[in-house]
Amino acid sequence: MERKFLKVGHFPTLLGSFLYFDVSFMVWVMVGALGVYISQDLGLTPTQKGLLTAFPVLGGALLRIPFGIIADKIGCKRTGIIGMMLTFVPLFWGWLFANSVSDFIALGLLLGTAGASFAVALPMASRWYPKEYQGLVMGIAGAGNSGTLISTLFAPRLASIYGWQNVFALYMIPLALTLGAFTFFTKESSNKEIKRVSEYARLLRSKDVLALAFLYSVTFGGFVGFSSYLGIFFHDHYGLNAIDAGTFTTVCILAGSFFRPIGGYLADRIGGVKMLLLLLSSASVTTIGVAQLPSLYIAIVLLFTTMLFLGMGNGSIFQLVPLRFPKQIGLATGLVGAVGGLGGFMLPLTLGTVRDLTGSYGFGFGLFSLGSMLGVALLKTGILTWTYSVKVAPLISAPIIPNVSVYEGESSSNNIKIGLGEAYYTPLAVEKSKDGSSPKPR
Repeated sequence: MERKFLKVGHFPTLLGSFLYFDVSFMVWVMVGALGVYISQDLGLTPTQKGLLTAFPVLGGALLRIPFGIIADKIGCKRTGIIGMMLTFVPLFWGWLFANSVSDFIALGLLLGTAGASFAVALPMASRWYPKEYQGLVMGIAGAGNSGTLISTLFAPRLASIYGWQNVFALYMIPLALTLGAFTFFTKESSNKEIKRVSEYARLLRSKDVLALAFLYSVTFGGFVGFSSYLGIFFHDHYGLNAIDAGTFTTVCILAGSFFRPIGGYLADRIGGVKMLLLLLSSASVTTIGVAQLPSLYIAIVLLFTTMLFLGMGNGSIFQLVPLRFPKQIGLATGLVGAVGGLGGFMLPLTLGTVRDLTGSYGFGFGLFSLGSMLGVALLKTGILTWTYSVKVAPLISAPIIPNVSVYEGESSSNNIKIGLGEAYYTPLAVEKSKDGSSPKPR
């Protein structure tokens, strides 16, 4: 880590954002981590198992925008504290009362308070750091998705000793500790966004937001969807017990969690679009391999590399978001996360339904591979019109080119690195219009 990085921003807040995100993800995916035990007790079909693991993801997607709005009104720190306090509610429910599919659907939606931490933790960290570190910062804070591997590794083991109901009670301990640390050590940035609810609707009409959201539905949706369902997949298809299934799932999640910062770091240097083209193409190939339902250890290698590509893809996307929307980081992050998070809802539901209909998981993995290739095709169309590699001619006045914004990437007196294509501008000669549609001469 560069020395300069340690001297800028507020590292305790970056660390606190990571911890908040980490423990929240741990809680968010715990139903999937306990899925083998719960489905055995309740006698669930594959489709019902998909519902069991999908609804927490849906809850997180639905609550991200409300959490983002609240964070703008009262601050990210207060919102994070409230979010963690609300997360105790589904934990109590799972511990004492949940005993049916309908209970777990409702409980899963309430666990969305943990999934919505995304809309608070990432902007809270991002606002403390300059643009040249956004990929790294978003990667570090976003690596809190490693909470998923904590759940998949330890939840089955705890359930085998104490019973799955009591695991909900045990999860209250790290949640309480994180709440205390977050309260005392994090600090609100003075670099805040002031926005109205109507701005969400306006930004949602942006094709850049929709494109990023679709790409995120593949990378993050794939990561969290597989994190929730792979334990069930390993148990159902390969006959592993709950603990072994959780262990192999953890191995796969490990790749996606800890390579996410590397994805952001590399995107800072070669461009997020180029990274995504490489990563989505690679993920499509590896999931086609999984769709053949090979032997267990080959499947683990393929899923490990798939999760690695998806994790790095998450980091690459959130290198782009703060650069495309530097004055609307929280707004754009919340929208991309909310819409993109729906992919994590659809994936386990699709895998379970396909297994019920065909008797095999192969076609479900094939559909995910197709989704990855659609992401590649989307990037190839150049829909992200603002991702240009801009060579600046200092003495040449800037032309007006609709739908191109020039303010992101690494810049110097004569060069700005962004992504695809080339154009000639004077840095101080253009500015983004209020609606973000085109640059104008100053």
